[in-house]
Amino acid sequence: MKRLRYILEAGLLHLALALIRLLPIDTASNLGGWIGCRVGPRLPVSDTARANLRLAFPEKSPAEIETVVRGMWDNLGRVAFEYPHLEAITEPAAGRVVWDDTAALNAVRDARQAAIFVAGHFENWEVTSISTARRGFDLSVIVREPNNPLVRKTVDRLRTVGGGTMIPKGSPGARRALALLREGRVLGMLVDQRMNDGFAVPFFGIDAMTPSAPAQLALRYRCPVVPIAIRRSGPGRFRLRALAPLELPDSGDRHADTLALMTRLNGILEAWIRERPEAWLWLHRRWPKEAYRETARRRD
Repeated sequence: MKRLRYILEAGLLHLALALIRLLPIDTASNLGGWIGCRVGPRLPVSDTARANLRLAFPEKSPAEIETVVRGMWDNLGRVAFEYPHLEAITEPAAGRVVWDDTAALNAVRDARQAAIFVAGHFENWEVTSISTARRGFDLSVIVREPNNPLVRKTVDRLRTVGGGTMIPKGSPGARRALALLREGRVLGMLVDQRMNDGFAVPFFGIDAMTPSAPAQLALRYRCPVVPIAIRRSGPGRFRLRALAPLELPDSGDRHADTLALMTRLNGILEAWIRERPEAWLWLHRRWPKEAYRETARRRD
């Protein structure tokens, strides 16, 4: 039964990609946003987004939260319909992706040193990694692979149209990441989702289990951690900015240094979310169950 489901999913995906690819980029993005903001808020998973928003922004009214949820789904619809056009969107000559600051990227590239580029699920996050790779990096990105094995090759091909490779999460991926940094290569990571075996780090004032790998790897190899921000400027159009590398603490206490570095990184992500909350992916439970229960009790 699972095999049949996988076959049907793969067939539908390839059909959807082929049909959307026939549309101009702006039309595809606008259509995806139109569908997303009309269908998404009605889905049960949107209740998770509302619970997250009540927790992160207790001052927001129900109407304000609904506005963010609708905006999030507008963006997610655009992301989905931009997928078949990622190669064209990120083609440098097209002018659809503009870098406002590349000094940190250029320094890493010119030094030919190991580095970790970090980002989050903002706007169209696939554009972040593809456009970074297009700037001359053999970028290896740690990703969660699709559950359906029949679509993995297709998704990986779309994700790597600008070069680079995808490394699946898990023990084999972790070993590969270590080897790459030892070789002086560059890793890319999305670091804004919960990891149960991570560190409890403040996020919107509440401890959240946070992936510690970026900090642990950076401290082990003393390599720069460069946050990369993305902002949507129109249908299939984006502005990117590479921040200055984070200062690596060196207290002699590895646990404390890891916590300090991840606290700084969570603070950067939080600032980006506060600036444009509808641009972030609110659909996963980022905080412990107790935090949601306390928020529900206060609301009642």
